[in-house]
Amino acid sequence: MNLLIIPALPLLGSFILIVVGSRLPKRMIPLVGAGSVGLSALATLILGYRFISASLTSLNVIAWQWMDINGLSPAIAFHLDALSLVFIFVITFVGFLIHVYSAEFMVHDEGYARFFAYLNLFVCSMLTLVLADNLVLMYLGWEGVGLCSYLLIGFWYTEEKNGYAARKAFIVTRVGDILMAFGLFLLFQTFHTLNIQEIAGQATQQWTVGSHTAFVISLLLLGGAVGKSAQLPLQTWLPDAMAGPSPVSALIHAATMVTAGVYLIARMHVVFEFAPEVLMIVGIIGAATLVMAGFAALTQYDLKRVLAYSTISQIGYMFLALGVSAWSAAIFHFMIHAFFKALLFLAAGAVIEALHHEHDMFKMGGLKNKLPVVYWTFLVGAGSLAAFPLITGGFYSKDQILWLSLASEHGNIWFFLMALLGALITSIYTFRMLFLTFFGKENTPVSHVPGSSMNIPLIVLAVLSTVGGFIELPHTFGHLTVFSDFLNPILPSVTVQEDLENFEWLIQLVAALVALSGVGLAYFFYIYKPELSDELKSSAADLHSFWLSGWGFDKLYDRLLVRPFVYLSNINKKDIVDKFYDGLVMIAEWVNRMLSYTQSGILRWYLMGIVIGGIVLMALALL
Repeated sequence: MNLLIIPALPLLGSFILIVVGSRLPKRMIPLVGAGSVGLSALATLILGYRFISASLTSLNVIAWQWMDINGLSPAIAFHLDALSLVFIFVITFVGFLIHVYSAEFMVHDEGYARFFAYLNLFVCSMLTLVLADNLVLMYLGWEGVGLCSYLLIGFWYTEEKNGYAARKAFIVTRVGDILMAFGLFLLFQTFHTLNIQEIAGQATQQWTVGSHTAFVISLLLLGGAVGKSAQLPLQTWLPDAMAGPSPVSALIHAATMVTAGVYLIARMHVVFEFAPEVLMIVGIIGAATLVMAGFAALTQYDLKRVLAYSTISQIGYMFLALGVSAWSAAIFHFMIHAFFKALLFLAAGAVIEALHHEHDMFKMGGLKNKLPVVYWTFLVGAGSLAAFPLITGGFYSKDQILWLSLASEHGNIWFFLMALLGALITSIYTFRMLFLTFFGKENTPVSHVPGSSMNIPLIVLAVLSTVGGFIELPHTFGHLTVFSDFLNPILPSVTVQEDLENFEWLIQLVAALVALSGVGLAYFFYIYKPELSDELKSSAADLHSFWLSGWGFDKLYDRLLVRPFVYLSNINKKDIVDKFYDGLVMIAEWVNRMLSYTQSGILRWYLMGIVIGGIVLMALALL
């Protein structure tokens, strides 16, 4: 199976839908859109089986030489190893399920073909990003997912707020993209190549731990990761990105694009290991983000915004794991998070559509028996998000991060306490969301019950959210390390502090109690004594409003950056450059008026002009 076919199939599907999608019968559109990604997922499974059965460590395919400019000669070439195989499995398989769901969810939308064309193009871009063997091609995929994110967030562009959200996402992530581009410039200046494997080899020969160049490059790459993965201080775009359709939120803003920053750091781990100070910054950003976003999620009314802040928080856990060099733990949580968060977004979309597009959780309720498939699958996803002990995939992936944030060589008590606080908050807001949506009295009648095209992806993702966690079990539960062993040839193993090795069971017990306590608190405040939650909100109204606004980051950026920029732009809008071009316009208009006088429509004037012109030409010839 040729590696090239995996990104090529979604690209072909997008091309077909862009060119002839408007002329295709409606039933053919999802066949092309979902079918191309489904075939890509099948190709991934076949290639993955061959890769594992042959005990390969890597596979390289070069399509053609892209460019050769002054020593920079990147190719359109793909590199498959254990890390990229995990990512392409998630992208294609979860992407296929989301495409199947979208076939029913978007069927009445005018832009049906356009929607699938954008989704296919996104999948192709994301596959290019994670399979690229050089950073130039990776950056092409990086910008491709940014473009598709803009198109899909603003898909319903007739509403002004959707266009604003799309522009905001594009501009905020652009800050990180520019920092990443500077990092690539420095990498090329240092190593005279942007091939990822060559950089890793040369870095180990040229650098020592603490290298100033490694520090600067790692910091710039971190800037790119922070922007794409919506971490502090560039997290403000993701909650507003919920303006897009729910399948968009599931694919781009839960399962794939926002984890691009996690992939970048893991892929370039050799560079980051020479800059331990930057790894510490990665951990600090992750710890701060997971707590900040958790408190913001506690106060949201919009069902999808709760999930948006939850995504920011869970990626914070991944950053924390990367920061303490628990590389495999971060990727394991990425995979499990992709399953349960895609499930939660799709289930939320089904609820919103069933309730006349109502987003406010306080106007929902009573849906447990009305939407049984949605309820039970949502419950599975919520349990995994809250890390419900023993039976959910999220427990095993998050438990690793909690343990290693304390016990790893680079861990410390503060990282652990922040992660533990985040786990408590996550459990509370997750089951607050579940209780408000599915329990209590029915506030909005159900107008639509989802069909099999929406229910089947929910069931499959619910299964994956549960059984996925059992491929990586801790020492206290049998010590099954299938996932980390698979990644070991690519990502270094984490080193555990010797004096803490025997306390893993205690951390697991604390984590389980914290998760269960969060469920209990949510039940007490939103089922048993719901009036207490109103009293608590009233007594801390200012703090509630602060968290509801995302800790005021939008207002801060508006005052520090947006308003001064607009003010200076207004002053500068009639500068000397504009006057020069205004002058060119005036000259062109004057010449146009002069020439228009010659077009009077009177035949005798045309004849006189021809005669005069002839005389002038004869005179010039004689002279």
